[in-house]
Amino acid sequence: MHSITIDTSKQALTLVDGKELLKRYPISTALNGLGEKKGSGCTPTGLHFIRAKIGARCESGSVFVGRRFTGEIYTQQLADRYPDRDWILSRILWLCGREVGKNRLADVDTMQRYIYIHGTPDTEPMGVPLSHGCIRMRNEDVIELFDFVSIGTEVIIC
Repeated sequence: MHSITIDTSKQALTLVDGKELLKRYPISTALNGLGEKKGSGCTPTGLHFIRAKIGARCESGSVFVGRRFTGEIYTQQLADRYPDRDWILSRILWLCGREVGKNRLADVDTMQRYIYIHGTPDTEPMGVPLSHGCIRMRNEDVIELFDFVSIGTEVIIC
């Protein structure tokens, strides 16, 4: 059974099968650090699982707004037209917390905060916390990860 560990101190996501390391990817978590509160812009910690997978047949660079494909493919011209957009590209792995009071329900609910593992423009740096709370990945990496995992896959964020 696959599981994912997101190590925020190393800005790395690891995919394991049992005890076997399958892949390690560079990531970018929240500029505001770690935290669970709604509106904090922080990356939540603790035990999670993948609640939904979105974008299975979309091409790399597909743009999502509100978890819906907009019909756009990311380009620098599109970025110039929408300079304030938080780009969610290629695939979405929507996370749900498992720990009531920590990252599930009330004002700390990861899913209600729309926290995802998702693609980002390849011009964005990895290994540096810069997101608004989500876990950003290179497009080719998130597509590969998306194909490895299933709904229900355990995700630990620490």
